[in-house]
Amino acid sequence: MNPIPFNKPFMTGRELWYIAQAHTNGHLSGDGQFTKKCHAWLEQSTGAKRALLTHSCTAALEMAALLAELEPGDEVIMPSYTFVSTANAFVMRGAVPVFVDIRPDTLNLDESKIEAAITPRTKVILPVHYAGVACEMDTIMEIAERHGLIVIEDAAQGIMSTYKGRPLGSIGHLGAYSFHETKNIIAGEGGALLVNDPKLAERAEIIREKGTNRSQFFRGQVDKYTWVDIGSSYLPGEVIAAFLWAQMEEADYITARRLALWDHYHATLAPLEAEGRLRRPVVPDGCQHNAHMYYILLDSLEQRTQVLARMKQQGVNCVFHYVPLHSAPYGIQHSRHHGAMDNTDHLSDRLLRLPLWVGLEEQQERVLRALREAL
Repeated sequence: MNPIPFNKPFMTGRELWYIAQAHTNGHLSGDGQFTKKCHAWLEQSTGAKRALLTHSCTAALEMAALLAELEPGDEVIMPSYTFVSTANAFVMRGAVPVFVDIRPDTLNLDESKIEAAITPRTKVILPVHYAGVACEMDTIMEIAERHGLIVIEDAAQGIMSTYKGRPLGSIGHLGAYSFHETKNIIAGEGGALLVNDPKLAERAEIIREKGTNRSQFFRGQVDKYTWVDIGSSYLPGEVIAAFLWAQMEEADYITARRLALWDHYHATLAPLEAEGRLRRPVVPDGCQHNAHMYYILLDSLEQRTQVLARMKQQGVNCVFHYVPLHSAPYGIQHSRHHGAMDNTDHLSDRLLRLPLWVGLEEQQERVLRALREAL
């Protein structure tokens, strides 16, 4: 019996054809016709003032850190339960991550703990929409406005998700998406920066183009382009954009199939939750998620280790998620946390992610059967 992988990248069937078209068009570097299609789709679907493809979500976060004009010693409030890029992009500018605990229900940044962590050096609040479920953005935006802070949404997992009808990534001043092969809509590697504050749009283009006003030149706004600011090469090649465009065309279809898989997990595991054998994900009212992942919470680290091993023995590959950044070697040296991190510490030890990918439908019962036996 073949093993069931944790993730299997889905292709719509048009990716290679579009890549061939990009080659025929004679433009394989950044910002070709497929990049423009992707930009338009993102702007129309999110309402962002400007959407800019990047070669990764990490790159989009690095651009956001540059746009925030961080100086050494400035502080960025964020969760510790997140991928290292969330912190690294800002540490590279000399900023200090200030970690606060997560909520026990959604595993998102606990909005009730943000204000106490603000100091005169705080510059940014960085909510991470874990599993494509929205943080409590109204409260976060109100705190930011009251204290004059920038909000940068790490929506790496959040494309096609909404908070009170608003797309994730479009609510803060800036937002970042990921199109890594483990995400819902993929390009192998890839990302996007959503610029929601119109005042930042022009500089975002310049930073993305190595600190030049090249985009203005191609629009005919200047007669030559030159070095006008700091920046780097954040553009993806047109091959990436062509692949991504095929995915964007089928975004609704992909999301619907993932939601059906998520819903089946959720309904089938309800009796086990009622028996106290696991805890299922929580999606608050007003949040429409995208079925980015399905996780369960077990009783302890020891139980999770045993269940992972038993699932693997049955040919089902499950994974856990982040080691909290505040407890990582570099985090201990270069960040700080405000208040207790009890939820972060305990929940990260207990979380287990089940396979979820388009095409799993025929094998999903096998995953569920293996989980029951492992428990």
